[in-house]
Amino acid sequence: MSAHGHISATPTATPPASEAKPQRRNEWRVVPTLLPFLWEYKGRVAIALTFLVAAKLANVGVPLLMKGIVDDLAPTQQILVVPFMLLVAYGVLRFANTLFAELRDMVFVRVAQRAVRRVALNVFRHLHSLSLRFHLNRQTGGMTRDIERGTRGISTLLTFMLFSIIPVILEFVLVAVVLFARFDWRFVAVTFAAVIAYIIFTISITEWRTAIRRRANELDSKANTRAVDSLLNYETVKYFNNEEFEAQRYDANLTSYESAAVKTEASLGLLNIGQSGIIAIAATTLMVFAAQGVADKSLTIGDLVLVNALLIQLYIPLNFLGMAYREIKQSLIDMDRMFRLLEENREIQDKPGAQPLADGPATVQFDKVNFSYEPDRQILFDVSFEIPAGHKVAVVGHSGSGKSTLSRLLYRFYDVSGGAIRINQTDIRDVRQSSLRAATGIVPQDTVLFNDTIYYNIHYGRTSASKEEVLEAARAAHIHDFIVSLPEGYESPVGERGLKLSGGEKQRVAIARAILKNPRILIFDEATSALDSKSEKAIQEELTRIARGHTTLVIAHRLSTVMDADQILVMDHGRIIERGTHRELLDRAGAYAQMWALQQEEDQKQVQTVDTAAA
Repeated sequence: MSAHGHISATPTATPPASEAKPQRRNEWRVVPTLLPFLWEYKGRVAIALTFLVAAKLANVGVPLLMKGIVDDLAPTQQILVVPFMLLVAYGVLRFANTLFAELRDMVFVRVAQRAVRRVALNVFRHLHSLSLRFHLNRQTGGMTRDIERGTRGISTLLTFMLFSIIPVILEFVLVAVVLFARFDWRFVAVTFAAVIAYIIFTISITEWRTAIRRRANELDSKANTRAVDSLLNYETVKYFNNEEFEAQRYDANLTSYESAAVKTEASLGLLNIGQSGIIAIAATTLMVFAAQGVADKSLTIGDLVLVNALLIQLYIPLNFLGMAYREIKQSLIDMDRMFRLLEENREIQDKPGAQPLADGPATVQFDKVNFSYEPDRQILFDVSFEIPAGHKVAVVGHSGSGKSTLSRLLYRFYDVSGGAIRINQTDIRDVRQSSLRAATGIVPQDTVLFNDTIYYNIHYGRTSASKEEVLEAARAAHIHDFIVSLPEGYESPVGERGLKLSGGEKQRVAIARAILKNPRILIFDEATSALDSKSEKAIQEELTRIARGHTTLVIAHRLSTVMDADQILVMDHGRIIERGTHRELLDRAGAYAQMWALQQEEDQKQVQTVDTAAA
């Protein structure tokens, strides 16, 4: 199985975001990325901001009405009539504040959710566009957690930026205007000083907390990666009785996260205490000024109530501003980790002006191909051969000889290091990848299925196929009878990675999927390796039938499955050491003949073992 040997030779690529070493980065750089989404719905944003201003005007108007009501009801005033209209206006403003705030949220929610949808889709598409090299090195659990937190952070950022920061600034300006108009400069000076001190303290402590929170996120992603990886390898854990070992490894990650989370919460307590202290000192100072004014009759009781109400309305959202800033910073960190995934370079990209693969029969040519996963470890050396349209070429050799690398290069999961691969004389690097892969079908050695139904997994080969075409492909792969014997038939779930099916059943599903795709170029990579002898013979006959008329590359270990190939290539350590038909290679009495003799001897021993057991 050369694929396994080559995977181990795959270089360590740039680690994905979930495993990258934390670096000091400017998280605010992701904000411009979201501006196009706001501009797309500029009308909604404008309406939402209008509602926001209306809500704040109503909010600041409430204390002014309260002052009038208190002064009219004060014992020093001769009450001629209850200020009914002021009381009604008070109620209207209270309701208007809530009404406009809710309308603002209702109008803006589509903007935020559309941004989440668009960015998540961009990340998803980008991940699928990245090379096999990236996906062999990724840590799925941590990466999915990064995407989850990042998309959630988009909604949080947009909401807090527009509906927390802007409202606080607006309310502060309105309160300052009222204080300046109705009271002396001391009230404005204390308010300004308190707000500045509050903002400086909040930003300073939050920046310190950011490093702690980032570390907590790193550990959380690591713990999730460990859990997902362990569960995906459930059978291996069971085989080696390592449940407790896995639990201890997971707990070690959880312990580290626990410690970071405790530090995060403790630092949050320190932040809240400092913020409350600044607010309390400022509020007490202003109330003392107001009380002195009432005592010397320069201010009324209503003025005292007005100052108190204005302070409450200013400092409650200001206190919320601390939380908003923390959430914004956290959202930026989460988004930054997600956007790092978008910075992963596409190793394999279409050239500008790349054309689709021309229709018609396909002739495949490997022309002096060299390839290295790593600069210091070359896998293929000067490999040249041709598969004429409609012909079958088989590649055989020991594990690690480079056989499966040929299929990866033909699919353009990697680009060749030297030489070229051509289809109908066109270098595949000049062809659109989507067109190339649409024309190519593969039955891989290791079949991994989606955690869905059998029907879904076969239909995946050509999503536009009809139900009858899916059933016909299943019949051609000799799996239809097995499927209909199941209680749920084609709707039977296959489980995670297809674990509910046997190796042979999974392989037949893969064969049916390739048959349904009906590509011009077929690749069989150890396609019958998971089948028993009886099934292998039946499937081999079917593969031979469906390969007729197709340009076929067969990668095989068992030589009996490639005897009918138009040409057989023998590979060893990345080089083609022999080529010819089955009969020609046997007559040559070289490496192929030795492999054939060895396999015939092994088959004979198996037959003798079965006969002995039967006797």
